[in-house]
Amino acid sequence: MSAVVADLAAARPGFDVRLAFLDLNAPSVEQVVDAVAAEGHTHAVITPLLLGSAFHARVDLPGLLAAAHARHPQLQLTQAGVLGPDARLIAALRDRVAEASNSVPLVARSNRRLGIAVAAVGSSSPAANARTAEVARRLAALTGHLAEICFATTEPTLPEAISRLRTRGAEDILVAPWFLAPGLLTDRLVAAAPNVLHANVIGPHAALTDIVWDRYAAAIATTLTMSA
Repeated sequence: MSAVVADLAAARPGFDVRLAFLDLNAPSVEQVVDAVAAEGHTHAVITPLLLGSAFHARVDLPGLLAAAHARHPQLQLTQAGVLGPDARLIAALRDRVAEASNSVPLVARSNRRLGIAVAAVGSSSPAANARTAEVARRLAALTGHLAEICFATTEPTLPEAISRLRTRGAEDILVAPWFLAPGLLTDRLVAAAPNVLHANVIGPHAALTDIVWDRYAAAIATTLTMSA
């Protein structure tokens, strides 16, 4: 994620861009907000690098920001929208699929039918999972390949998605992780299907940079409208 944030900062040199994590890594959201407040800033926009609007975006982050505002009432905190299944981000996923398939001449040059297992985190919310499933359908339309959704933390699992793709006629399988960065869950996906090709995570990409700045701009515009 550091490389993603470096791209964001490079795109807008005049902005103070900082990385924070909701959990597992440091610095935490609380630590970064406390530092921003200590430096005398009066407004910060928190742009979640989240692919879906589920528990983290709807509960965790708003709760952290409410607590931070209680600690620092002079600091206005604005939460921007999640990245979501933006068409540009799905195109970035297509780029990762193309890079992976082109790295294997047998797959890239043969007439064998390719099936893509789009692997996402998964949510306890069926509605959130249904929205994520649209990513696989849109990627299939974009690439012309078969595609099925699967999740790292719920069903359908990666082996189930691979089975469905085989049933639909796929001869070669490629796993396309709907993740911004590698980690424990992407490692689990590799372990669950070690004998198929795995594309890289989306990672640093010009489309991701553009989308994050768009979310920032929308949040600022909303804040200004509400203040008018």
